Order: sequence, then C-alpha cells, then structure tokens
Amino acid sequence: MKVVVVGAGYAGTIAANRLAKKVKAAEVTVINPRPDFVERVRLHEQIAGTGAAATPLASMLREGIATRLDTVDKIGDGEVALGDGSRLGYDHLFLAVGSTPDLLAGTVPVGTWEEAERARVALAGLPGGRTVTVIGGGLTGIETAAEVAYGRPDLRVRLVGRTMGESLSEGARRRVRTGLERLNVEIVEDSVAQVDPGAGGEGGDGVRLLSGRPLTSHLTLWAIITGVPDLAARSGLEVDGEGRAVVDPYLRSVSDPRIFVVGDCAAVPGARPACATAMPQGVHAADTLARMIAGRKPQPYSMGYTGQGVSLGRRDGLLQVGRRDDTVRRLYFAGRTAAIGKERICRYAKFGARTAIYAWLAGPK
Repeated sequence: MKVVVVGAGYAGTIAANRLAKKVKAAEVTVINPRPDFVERVRLHEQIAGTGAAATPLASMLREGIATRLDTVDKIGDGEVALGDGSRLGYDHLFLAVGSTPDLLAGTVPVGTWEEAERARVALAGLPGGRTVTVIGGGLTGIETAAEVAYGRPDLRVRLVGRTMGESLSEGARRRVRTGLERLNVEIVEDSVAQVDPGAGGEGGDGVRLLSGRPLTSHLTLWAIITGVPDLAARSGLEVDGEGRAVVDPYLRSVSDPRIFVVGDCAAVPGARPACATAMPQGVHAADTLARMIAGRKPQPYSMGYTGQGVSLGRRDGLLQVGRRDDTVRRLYFAGRTAAIGKERICRYAKFGARTAIYAWLAGPK
C-alpha cells in the first residue's frame, strides 16, 4: 500500500511517523519543498537570532519513510503531479500543507521558513536606532515584536494591531501589554492601510494607518496568517470560503475519501491554526487509516483545547487557561514560569512529531 504525505510540518510529520509505526506494510513517502522540519512556533526566534527553527527532516522521520524534495502542482485520481513534471501514485494521501499569510505589499511576512529567513537577514542588516514595525496584534505578532525587542534592544520596535491579544482574556491582554512595554515595544492600536517603500525618510518606508497617521519604518514585518495554499482548490476538492478542504468526521476529504486533510488546511469545525490542532489531527488521521486497513470501524475525530501560550522574549511569557471549546477562562500564568512552560510545550510538540507519541483531550460534549 502506497501512502503519500504532502507537507512535513507538525501534522504531516506526525501522521507519517504514526502510520509507519502502526502499518508496517505501508510504503510512506513524504513530499516537502525543503529538507528541513520547521518549528513554526519558533520562527520568531529564527527572525530575531535568539534561536533556531529548522531541524533536518531525515532526523525527524522514522527509518523506512521515503522523502521527495519537491513542490506539488495537483493531487487526485490516485496521483500526485510534482513540480518537476513527474508523477507519483498513491492508494491514500495525507494533505498537510499548512497555512500562509495574505500579504500586504511592501512588507516581509513571517509565516514560513523562507519568509522568516528573509526577515532574519533584513533584521541583521539594520543598524542600531532604526525602527522595526510588526503588523498584527495576534499571538504571532506579539511574539515576533517581543522577540525582536528582546534580541535587538538597540532597535525601536513597534507593534500595530486593532486589538492586542484578542484571543486572550482581559486580564491576560493587560499582562501582555505590560510585558511588551517592559521590552520598550511601542503599541499602536490601529490597522495599516498602505506601505510605500522608500517614502518614509531616512531610508525607511512610509507606513500609513487607517486613521491617517503616517509612520516611518525601516523594516515592516507582516505577522497575520489567515490564508491557506490553494492546492486543495486547484485539485478540485471541495473547499470552504477560506480555501480549506472540507472534511468528514474522520478527516477525509468529502470529495475523495482516499485523501485525509490535516492541520491548518483542513476545514474542521471549531479548530484554529496551531500546532496544538495539527498534531491531534495528524495522529487521528493516521490511526483512522490503520483501523480501516485492519477492517475496523473508524472513529470520528474529537479534540478539546486546554489554552494558549505566548512568549514575550526568552525570559517572560503567558499561559492562558481555556476551556475545551477554546473559550478562555480568567485564569492565566505569566512571567518566567510561563516562559519555561511555553518552552516545554514547544519541545513536546517537536518530540511528538518525531516519535508519533502525543496525547490530547476529547472535545466538548
């Protein structure tokens, strides 16, 4: 039996390892455009130069799993059309291509390895006293601004977003703001309307806010990740309004039951983009295929959240306690203890992807 996994992020890597572990007869091939497993939860560290986000993919996959370094043009009808013009057949396929930013012209996005590397090089080349603007008040933007301010205290760092930490409780949002202010991050609650490269004076860009306020920025980072690659749509799979593949209760495409869709590119009700979402989906999909091969009835997917975590540099952080339906409670933990907790969560995610050992809560009833 031939199984192809498209994408080697958290969902794809753990799915490949889990399936190879459970179904010895499966010929598993992972297709990825780069030779590395990228910890997206550490891309802000990669950008700021405070940590590394890439690990050789060969060290993350179980022995016997084949890898193919290439892009995928189309999937369907039991075949994968690769970027080099060749084709690869499959009996089952796991689609795990993640998410991507909807970019504003004139900015450098931070959501993928290649984009983060561009940002890292640009940041490293900035002399002291220059201004870095991070656009996006979500957790990605908060972590990016905080990490840059922590790693490059000689720069002026600004975070622009309509609401800072909107997914957190009111008390947690206040604590995040305090943490950012301790790092001397300027907080601007507004949205960016336009970036004019070179129009800001002193070699910087002109950044215009929706309120009309003009800003000068020497490096503008886009930290809003809302889109997904269009592979599912251009392959003829049914997608929702955001381009995510519609799946059945077992995480199979409703257009083709041979295709499992996991991670950010799957339209799973109640799910949000996160490694905490991708990992359970990758495990469950692999287990479902293993059950089907063994002639057993598949079980519907169920997953509950426990909370959210955000780092504020290397010595500060916040852990927001949540309910299984992903609504937040008032309780949160902050400070050095939370930073250590966030680091352990990141390490556990990588450990789980490599070993295919991962546990999670059932979803709300």
